[in-house]
Amino acid sequence: MKKQTAGRNNLGDFAPKFAELNDDVLFGEVWSREDKMSLHDRSLITVSSLLTQGVPQLKAHMKIARDNGVSKEEMIELITQLSFYAGWPKTWSAFDLAKEIYE
Repeated sequence: MKKQTAGRNNLGDFAPKFAELNDDVLFGEVWSREDKMSLHDRSLITVSSLLTQGVPQLKAHMKIARDNGVSKEEMIELITQLSFYAGWPKTWSAFDLAKEIYE
């Protein structure tokens, strides 16, 4: 897994401890445990969670999911499945993002 620096790049001066936790713990320790769960599966779980919350980080994590091998077809199925649980407006928005990222 490539080293994450988004926390330090975006918040390093403003919130250095949060940036450290983001880059070193969340991505450095948790995401890097590929012997426990693949990056592909971690991405599916993360996108699902973010979609249900309707947060802006969904777009970035959809790109990470694509880079981690989540196919367009898998993303479409994920969003379709969640439409009945997360709400129709959130899934419409998620489809807009997925079209942008996968096309």
